[in-house]
Amino acid sequence: MRIGELAERAGTTPRALRYYESVGLLPPPDRSGNGYRSYGEEHVRLLSQIRTLQEFGFGLEETRPFVECLRAGHSAGDTCEASLAGYRRKLAELDAMVARLQAVRGEVAAQLARAELAVADEGEPMCELGATGAPSTGEETRT
Repeated sequence: MRIGELAERAGTTPRALRYYESVGLLPPPDRSGNGYRSYGEEHVRLLSQIRTLQEFGFGLEETRPFVECLRAGHSAGDTCEASLAGYRRKLAELDAMVARLQAVRGEVAAQLARAELAVADEGEPMCELGATGAPSTGEETRT
């Protein structure tokens, strides 16, 4: 198949395919008699692996062990030790991100609780935005 068809099947662009080739993630395609790139099902399989991992949040370079595993003849890109190590690294990264988000959420919730308590203690209604977008003091002059 030609580059446009492969790009369409893989849900990417010909430009991306050329880039993947230039960084060694995709093997060079065969060339037809007229010089056009000719891709096969192996390319579709490799691109499917790359795209799936990118959807999981893997950077392009992080997909390399999985692609190399497939190119080495394994039935799946995650059956090699380097791929498993990639999963472990990504999981640790995601766990750290989740922990950070939970900490930030806790800080925001605590700040909200303090603010609501302060408003309740002062007996004042919460500010509303006036017509100018500035906080309303309730003392605007009316003309």
